[in-house]
Amino acid sequence: MAQLLLRRWASALATAATFALALALAFPQPLLARTDGLTTAETPEPVAAQAHDHSFVAMAVRRVAPAVVRIDTERRVQGSGLYPMLLDPLLRETLGDLPSTHHQHGQGSGVVIATKPEENHALVLTNAHVVDGVDSVEVTLADGHSLTGTVSGSDSITDLALVTLRSGDITIQAAQLGDSASLEVGDWAIALGNPYGLDSTVTLGIISNLHRSIASLGFADKRLELIQTDAAINPGNSGGPLVNAAGEVIGINTLVRSGPGAGLGFAIPINLARQVAMLLENQGEITHPYLGIRMVQLTQRRARQHNADPNTLVKLPERDGALVQKVVEASPRSGPDCAGVTWWWGLVTRPFMNRRNCWPLWKHPGWVSPYGSIFRGGSRNFIWR
Repeated sequence: MAQLLLRRWASALATAATFALALALAFPQPLLARTDGLTTAETPEPVAAQAHDHSFVAMAVRRVAPAVVRIDTERRVQGSGLYPMLLDPLLRETLGDLPSTHHQHGQGSGVVIATKPEENHALVLTNAHVVDGVDSVEVTLADGHSLTGTVSGSDSITDLALVTLRSGDITIQAAQLGDSASLEVGDWAIALGNPYGLDSTVTLGIISNLHRSIASLGFADKRLELIQTDAAINPGNSGGPLVNAAGEVIGINTLVRSGPGAGLGFAIPINLARQVAMLLENQGEITHPYLGIRMVQLTQRRARQHNADPNTLVKLPERDGALVQKVVEASPRSGPDCAGVTWWWGLVTRPFMNRRNCWPLWKHPGWVSPYGSIFRGGSRNFIWR
């Protein structure tokens, strides 16, 4: 009988110990630590806090954000700014002379690309359309300081402008510029700026395409190959930086497509922007080479399709290149030194000219190229002017 009671007692103790262990595992108690003779509870830090793991986006933004600025502009616009019905001659006699001008306000973004403490100024790169024709420029730094800016130079062809700031005693931080030539489709892209007046806005995407011709977007008056990204770029982002995962500026945000295909953003490669900024700082303007001919892309397939038409009057060379559609009058190509370039000539492609468009032809003025030749049953050298 005593042995039976002893067994039951031992079994009950084992069950109680198992239950207590299960409770301890399910509801862990704080660790106890002694400090100056006092026993205190010590709670372990969460795993996430121990790792202190911020995303690469946060680290990239922390690096470049102090160099991103907001640009507020003001320009005088001709016109009364009143309803057209109030401009009726009879009403003008009744109301008298109406104001001939009114003030128009605009806003954009920019990025500080260089500081010169010894000269007490900094250089801000932005879009030309942000500061085009403005009368005053106010630049707000990331820390809230506002400074009056001066447009040092602007180039509408590349849509880039340089604004000079007198820094005074204010410390201004410049952004680190990257290398847009090293980009690949699929790389991370981070856009910063002030869309719709919302300061310090950050959006994330990837590089969707490189060397996107601005002519394909409907801008015939500009000569640019753009970086395409799906990082959100909105009105007010113009002039702000597009940066890579390391926080280096790889482009200057310039436009976004609206309507069908909305959400596609485009930026000017920083390698081009760096060259333009240097020229604007030294010269205040940029002189672009001018061929004086209108060209379209010519491919073997397009030439074969054209030649297959029995009604065609001119046979095209079935080669890749550019087709001269028109020679502009009183242009470099229309003079006596035009090497015989006339309408309907095909320009043979060479290494300095890609198959996407004829953009490289404008980048090398003054060349007497042994490679660039005019093909029409033969070839001749010619000069890019």
